[in-house]
Amino acid sequence: MKIKQADYVISAVGPAQYPTEGFPEIALSGRSNVGKSSFINTMLNRRNLVRISEKPGKTQKLNYFIVNGSFYFVDVPGYGYAKVSKKDREAWGRMLEKYFAERQELSAVVHLVDLRHPPSKQDIQMHEFLTYYRHPVITIATKTDKIPKSKFQKHKQIIRRDLGLKPDDPLILFSSFNGMGKEEAWRAIESFLN
Repeated sequence: MKIKQADYVISAVGPAQYPTEGFPEIALSGRSNVGKSSFINTMLNRRNLVRISEKPGKTQKLNYFIVNGSFYFVDVPGYGYAKVSKKDREAWGRMLEKYFAERQELSAVVHLVDLRHPPSKQDIQMHEFLTYYRHPVITIATKTDKIPKSKFQKHKQIIRRDLGLKPDDPLILFSSFNGMGKEEAWRAIESFLN
């Protein structure tokens, strides 16, 4: 996909703030520190559109980015970060459940996991949650530049097994460092925008 324009629009905490044009939305979900901000910046050819934080757990709202004036990337709060209060986690949980359960414009979810490690308990719960709501899921395994290519296949098999991915479910290896998987990720996303 050719990116002509990409801009931050709003940080929403509930339906009253969601955009109303009816454009398709691609939600981006993943554990804190999985490389979600880097993924968005790489995909949109922007170095600092999304700030990359030294402190995981910084995203606390649904951050909307308009792409080419025709669809949204929606950056959702990362999960699995311990330094967030229980009360905050519960509030995020309610906000996300409402979004994933009710948002008509949600076309697909990009679920990011770290290729270097087996999926965490929260990764597995998130995948089950998205499957329960019948959202198409594109699984992206990040940080591929941090392990040798000879180990890719083994790590992919572990992710597929632990998340219960079917053979035709997309699982794309991605690196924001060298751009690996960027074109493949765009092809998968575009298939849900039409």
